Amino acid sequence: MTVTIIQVDYQDPRQGADLAFLLGSYAADPMGGGEPLDEAHLAALPKALAKLPYALSLLCYVDGQPAGLLNAFEGFSTFKGKPLYNIHDLVVLAPYRGQGLGQQLLSAMADLARAKGCCKLTLEVLDGNLVAKQAYIKAGFAGYQLDPALGQALFWEKQL
Repeated sequence: MTVTIIQVDYQDPRQGADLAFLLGSYAADPMGGGEPLDEAHLAALPKALAKLPYALSLLCYVDGQPAGLLNAFEGFSTFKGKPLYNIHDLVVLAPYRGQGLGQQLLSAMADLARAKGCCKLTLEVLDGNLVAKQAYIKAGFAGYQLDPALGQALFWEKQL
């Protein structure tokens, strides 16, 4: 098994198609919401990401086949005065799970973030996604809190 991880060139048609395929597969998975994404949206996504200088995606190939994806977006920590990356999507296709690909993607992302001078990586995970939670703990992630008496930070959203 040959594993290759590359940073996505959003202008490359094959890499863009692989990104769209992997993200679409993730969205259709119960942990991704269980709903397929619109094909037109997926087709346009690489060009939309290319317009964002703070977007970064990694593709993982196994023996030349797309097997995993990590999408991240640069942010900034005002408390640390340094950049950070938020991992927005981490995908490993079902046939490739349990082979350490997620750990390899997270490690590659950490290396890129360190090289850029980032202070941390952040991500969100569904409370019931026990497999992902264990993978993130293994990679060194933990719940965020400033004061244990106040509890862990919660990730909320407001739809617009």
